[in-house]
Amino acid sequence: MTSSDQEDRLVARGGRIGGTVAVAGDKSISHRAVMFGALAEGVSHVEGFLAGEDCLATLAAFRAMGVRIEGPEDGRLVIHGVGMDGLRAPEAPLDMGNSGTSMRLLAGLLAAQPFAAELTGDASLCNRPMGRVAEPLGSMGARITALEEGGRPPLRVAPAEGLRGIRYDLPVASAQVKSAVLLAGLYAEGETCVTEPAPTRDHTERMLAAFGYPLRQEGATVCLEGGGRLRAADLTIPGDLSSAAFFLVAAALQPGSDLTLEGVGINPTRRGALDILLAMGAGIEVRNERTYGGEPVADLRVRGGELEGIEIPEHLVPLAIDEFPVLFVAAAAARGRTVLRGAAELRIKESDRIQVMADGLRALGIAAEPLEDGIVIDGGPIGGGTVDAHGDHRVAMAFAVASVAASAPITVTGAAAIRTSFPDFLAVARSAGLEIEADKD
Repeated sequence: MTSSDQEDRLVARGGRIGGTVAVAGDKSISHRAVMFGALAEGVSHVEGFLAGEDCLATLAAFRAMGVRIEGPEDGRLVIHGVGMDGLRAPEAPLDMGNSGTSMRLLAGLLAAQPFAAELTGDASLCNRPMGRVAEPLGSMGARITALEEGGRPPLRVAPAEGLRGIRYDLPVASAQVKSAVLLAGLYAEGETCVTEPAPTRDHTERMLAAFGYPLRQEGATVCLEGGGRLRAADLTIPGDLSSAAFFLVAAALQPGSDLTLEGVGINPTRRGALDILLAMGAGIEVRNERTYGGEPVADLRVRGGELEGIEIPEHLVPLAIDEFPVLFVAAAAARGRTVLRGAAELRIKESDRIQVMADGLRALGIAAEPLEDGIVIDGGPIGGGTVDAHGDHRVAMAFAVASVAASAPITVTGAAAIRTSFPDFLAVARSAGLEIEADKD
């Protein structure tokens, strides 16, 4: 299934979920593999790269800065690293498309370069505030200017007169902000330390170690000394748990289903969705655990049954922040009430995911009350109908999955953005038994 097959309107009719499928490589790790491979000394080989639009935006940015990258071909990349000081000034603004990860992490990296650059993106990305990144980078000496009101992109990054290491306490748990500060810290004078209020995904730390860069972990604080080097590495990228979550929920909602997802990353800082589903009573088994490049991986077998509504533990919120749209679908089909709090970040994703999901669930007959930092969902019969994903890829896929528990087909509009994170979604969904099609009318 190519991106040209992925239309803006999907019609999902449920289906019979089962079999064995594999999802594409982890998006977060794919971004970082390109970044660290480009900055390394030597040639890095990558397997399992996710060729979605978000990751391709990162790849294109590094090509524009003089890095030779072969592929992607069947998920394989060959990255000819230029070293920490080998990037060149791009000739035009770097277009990040819809990728907040690309923009925030590159802001940290570009802050240390001896050339000026501009980061831009699509309308959705340029409506997302970047102050949470610009503020700590500015305290390191970075010269970053948001060109729109409210700290919104495009971002103009001018050469700094040298960066200095800082100790930074994240006001809100965010792996992207943490990573941006650490990337700038690679070039800073002295030590850079970031302390988290709650655990977030640690792919940056794991990959820095895989590329031979020393870090120091002290509880919730990670530190690194500027001025080191990265060595080329060969990586296999695990399957993306955020993508797998759609099928975990689809199978969990359908009595009698039996689906296995192979080679999925189960990093402890990412498995919040898995733990939430287990707390709701989902029949999920973690099998054949192994390690790819420092990342834990397993096969996940899920069998359908009845889910129970829960009050989602706040410590799991940052560990499941990207999976909440489909977890809201699980809550809608569960028995009883599910309550989420402490997730205000969902309001500044590709869409306001709290409001957009509440509106869509209501259109399908589910009682959903948005809160300032979460939502209350009372499970019940899911009906058919039309919902608007507002151009948000995860919302679109979540409502397609809802059709498994719906009494009639669900039509999802605003779904074309699926290609940004999961270009093969339709093909994988069909192989898992989901009856879904792109409506080209």
